[in-house]
Amino acid sequence: MEKLTDILLQEGKVLPVMEEFYTLQGEGFNTGQAAFFIRVGGCDVGCKWCDVKESWNATDFPPVSTDLVVQHAIAYPAKAIVVTGGEPLLYNMDYLCRELHTRGIRIFLETSGSQPLSGSWDWICVSPKKDAPPLTDVALQANELKVIIHDNTDFQWGEENAQIVSSSCLLYLQPEWSRHETMMPQIISYIQANPKWRISLQSHKYMHIP
Repeated sequence: MEKLTDILLQEGKVLPVMEEFYTLQGEGFNTGQAAFFIRVGGCDVGCKWCDVKESWNATDFPPVSTDLVVQHAIAYPAKAIVVTGGEPLLYNMDYLCRELHTRGIRIFLETSGSQPLSGSWDWICVSPKKDAPPLTDVALQANELKVIIHDNTDFQWGEENAQIVSSSCLLYLQPEWSRHETMMPQIISYIQANPKWRISLQSHKYMHIP
């Protein structure tokens, strides 16, 4: 017999939340907007350069009530939520999205696209990872493709993924933070030669905010 917690996880009524915080969106198209962030634990990719490695092990974060998370989110003045991880799509996001939308909240997803899509989103940012490429069905629904540039091979990886997303999807190249000084000039030159791309910076790190 399944444990009650397992059933609630499957229904999305509890989630292994690592942290919640109110800040400004630091990356991509929505940079600069105030938003409440919900970071869930658990990751199926595990990038060596990940700056939130402590999010990988979902068992470190006991599931909490999704209703409680919603109450925390709506307490802030910005009616925008960013759901990130880890990998949020390891879990059923239908219930969370439904409860937030009924309260007039816009919901933004940050995902690698490695898992099937659940939930109803106002904005989907797919950041593809080589070890677990995005599912085509998810990539096609992306509003934004954000490719992390760690070395020169990542430019070709970006072009491969740009062929999968829809023609309306915005294309971003973002320097991996530990190598941003090295890779920035190359990204600038690449975008100048390939202007379909835009640059995304981790502006929250420059501002020293979460």
